[in-house]
Amino acid sequence: MEKIEVYFDGACEPVNPGGIATYGFVVYRNHEKIHEDSGVAGAGCLGDDTSNNMAEYTALIKALEWLIESKLTETKIVVKGDSQLVIKQLNKQYAVKAPRIIPLYLKAQKLASMFKDISFIWIPREQNKEADTLSHKAYLDFCNKHKDFIKNTTREKQQALN
Repeated sequence: MEKIEVYFDGACEPVNPGGIATYGFVVYRNHEKIHEDSGVAGAGCLGDDTSNNMAEYTALIKALEWLIESKLTETKIVVKGDSQLVIKQLNKQYAVKAPRIIPLYLKAQKLASMFKDISFIWIPREQNKEADTLSHKAYLDFCNKHKDFIKNTTREKQQALN
């Protein structure tokens, strides 16, 4: 039987909350990588309300959207992440209380309901290195594309503290 494994991760650097929220995910079919993606979920320096939990949910949502677009809703899907909060919320072990997370949770639940057989499993960070690396790469790419803006924003914040 065909099985799809999805690994997802999000980060908010260099500060959480308020940093640059990034995501990464990797999809395997029968242990063979079939897709990977990463990107920016938001940037505090651009006025976005960001956090690591928001980044984690964005990673999950992007992965589920890709699976749906790829017509894999009838396949057994195992989603793995190192965010205990996200996994336990999706498994209804934790309540969702944060106002910034509720819409993301609802979207993830709606997308998950489109799959015939989907499960969410927590894994230790060490087993999620590939998705973590993709998320970190998205952060570095953002920083490289916005060097002047980040430099000026950092300088303004330092001057305000003095």
